[in-house]
Amino acid sequence: MVPVPPALGEADRLRLEGEKSRQRREIWEALQRERVARFPFPPQDRIPNFEGALEAARELVKTPEFQGAQVVKANPDAPQLPLRSEVLRAGKRLVMPVPRLQDPRCFRLLRPGTATPPTIEAALSRGEALFPEEVPFVDLVVAGSVGVGPRGERLGKGGGFSDLEWGLLTTVKRVGIATRVATTIHPLQRREVNLPMLPHDVPLDLAATPRGVERFPTFLPRPSGILPEELTPATLSGIPWLKEWVSRQARRR
Repeated sequence: MVPVPPALGEADRLRLEGEKSRQRREIWEALQRERVARFPFPPQDRIPNFEGALEAARELVKTPEFQGAQVVKANPDAPQLPLRSEVLRAGKRLVMPVPRLQDPRCFRLLRPGTATPPTIEAALSRGEALFPEEVPFVDLVVAGSVGVGPRGERLGKGGGFSDLEWGLLTTVKRVGIATRVATTIHPLQRREVNLPMLPHDVPLDLAATPRGVERFPTFLPRPSGILPEELTPATLSGIPWLKEWVSRQARRR
């Protein structure tokens, strides 16, 4: 059984969030300073696009994890566009989340043979709209990252939606122990220091750069579903499926 991350006190949470913010700033500034950030600009406050994104995607495509996957969930950010193209070109099904999960049918399924939509808006219009429980079992998750640590720690942009998508799909058993989690990054996004991990954070199994693929040990715990203590009124009001799920749980008590 995958261990559940322990709960944190508020002081510890604030300290870890502050360290995450500092690490993000350093990475964004490094990409900009070394002139390897790519459109859209600026790289700050987003999953940054980078020079070599296509090459990083091709490195990930070579892996057994990608080759063996039938269904791949990928984030809609710019640096993972080449990877999304490769998923459809390889005859696999592609699952993409609706931005901020604002639609009750908060995922879109694109089938092999579909031309890769150049924008998230185009993907939303072409994909089949699915509730989380209608998503086929996902073999490989490709998450966007701001930074990656030496144990497979993933640092996102701070919105929390990638981890929440994992929580939703775990709750309805559309991802599980067999699901691998990957990312594509520039080498400057790879940190040598351990990065903070909060209970909702999903660690990585592998990270691809233009130079190759790094695999990580599997001892970092994965969240096993939606964490009720992390759901704020603002989160619930903005995500219809999640609000309804919480209401169903309350009615069962």
